[in-house]
Amino acid sequence: MAPPPPPPPAAPPQRGGCLTALMAISGVILLLPGLCALLFGGISISEGGKIDSDIAPLVFLGLVVGIGGVVLIWAAIKGRKAPAHPGTQP
Repeated sequence: MAPPPPPPPAAPPQRGGCLTALMAISGVILLLPGLCALLFGGISISEGGKIDSDIAPLVFLGLVVGIGGVVLIWAAIKGRKAPAHPGTQP
């Protein structure tokens, strides 16, 4: 008699919907400083042809925070890839 087939590998644990929602909401909130940075940086460039030295660090900081918001939303949508279990590798 043949031995029974091995059971299928267990599915990786899924992230809860609450954490995904919090990540997406936090990402949207972090998009607002990036939008303001684009707005103020664009107005500053259109008026004088260059960004003023007193507002440039704030524009840069706003853009970095906005990019962080985009990354957070992308991570919430994409999900986390669980590492492969040592027993399931060929």
